Amino acid sequence: MIGRRIIQKRAWNNGRRWLCPYMSSPPSPVPVVEPAEECKRHFSNYVKPAFSFTNNPVNFNIPYLVNRCQFSSNAVADLPMNGTVDVPLAQTGEGIAECELLKWFVQEGDEVEEFQPLCEVQSDKATIEITSRYKGKVAHILHVPGSIVKVGETLLKMAVEETQVPPIILHNLENAKQVDAKLNKDSTGGVLSTPAVQNLAKEHGININDVQGSGKDGRVLKEDVLKFAIQKGIIKEPSVTTTADLGELLLVVKNSSQVSAQVAVHYEDTIVPLRGFQRTMVKTMSMAAKVPHFHYVEEINCDTLAEIKASFQTNNTDPGIKFTFLPILIKSLSMALNKYPMVNSCFNEESLEVILRGSHNIGIAMATPYGLVVPNIKNVQSLSILEITKELSRLQQLALDNKLTPTDISGGTITLSNIGAIGGKFGAPILNLPEVAIIAMGRIQKLSRLADDGNVYPASIITVNIGADHRVLDGATVARFCNEWKQFIEKPELLMLHMK
Repeated sequence: MIGRRIIQKRAWNNGRRWLCPYMSSPPSPVPVVEPAEECKRHFSNYVKPAFSFTNNPVNFNIPYLVNRCQFSSNAVADLPMNGTVDVPLAQTGEGIAECELLKWFVQEGDEVEEFQPLCEVQSDKATIEITSRYKGKVAHILHVPGSIVKVGETLLKMAVEETQVPPIILHNLENAKQVDAKLNKDSTGGVLSTPAVQNLAKEHGININDVQGSGKDGRVLKEDVLKFAIQKGIIKEPSVTTTADLGELLLVVKNSSQVSAQVAVHYEDTIVPLRGFQRTMVKTMSMAAKVPHFHYVEEINCDTLAEIKASFQTNNTDPGIKFTFLPILIKSLSMALNKYPMVNSCFNEESLEVILRGSHNIGIAMATPYGLVVPNIKNVQSLSILEITKELSRLQQLALDNKLTPTDISGGTITLSNIGAIGGKFGAPILNLPEVAIIAMGRIQKLSRLADDGNVYPASIITVNIGADHRVLDGATVARFCNEWKQFIEKPELLMLHMK
């Protein structure tokens, strides 16, 4: 708790963020010199909290009443230094240590209102907009899109209006400004540049302080670094004779029936850093690979399911709703989980306990331009097929727009992976921990089947592969669960009969 305001029985109205002692009689002026001694004469209890601006400790002697007072916290560190404040990356969720900066909504020099969106970041769990706590002007943007920013690290600096500071701490505040300005000058050398430009200079062994900037306010640009590197002979200037040499080579090939030599082409490797959901997949799949899996494969006849889906679509009056097989498969899966709750559980490895989840939060694996993500439909056991269809459509659109919230992708109890929507007969899925089961579904195929009377008939067959945590589930339990799910799909009248 950095600063406090004092609220006593009688109201006081100064409208400032700084601490001022309230007394029954008008307070006498507080001297700038030796403020603590002055306050000792008025109060029996006083505290000297230490404050820090830009990592420079500054002591402010701020007396405040202790007895019979109520306090509300207010950060003194938010006050501007030299008219600028640092805007850090706030904590976006539990356990989040870093985020990827996706894009900026502002540029240097833009005027910003309070609560206006500044940028968009993506954590392991969701995409979040960072808004401004201040009204002011963007002074300096410290990161470029694609950068990984640690929680608490400064995103940008903003120029804001000066706050009226009481005389009791003005002297110490001015000292903090002088110390901070000196350290900033020593650390940056007075050169303005983005992290990307600084990294480029570092790669070529160039001291960025030696580069003459051509940007606004002397900012060093990428072109300035490359030009400096060419002048110093660090990198070679592209040769103007390359085009001519290539033209001569093409002419020889054209006029000659045989080529005496072959031109070797060098293909360079490309390094692609993993970001967002792809980084999350690395962590989760690495952990899941350590869990003992087993898989159970079954074929399910979807002839009746196809008829119901066609009937739903024919009688659909809402053009915004498109019926597919998936909502019916999700609802029938929930019905099977009612009989086999162990499949809808999670495992606590430390306490060796299995938690039977009350809600059927069925996750749907979705492939997006930003990576694999698994949002889940909450409380499927209490939803109709129409409600499941609408919720599935909402999650799919949010996933494509990269707008899923932490609530959308957390709390899942079992996962469906509809790999057949892209292609493939079946897959061998890996668990989405801490869940104990995941189901991969292949595409529905028209295959020939043999009836009991010996006749051959066509059937719509889907192959499902259930991956299970063998620490919790055994083969017999998974087989019985799959049989229960299969009969609800092949005989939808049973689904209707048991639905509440």
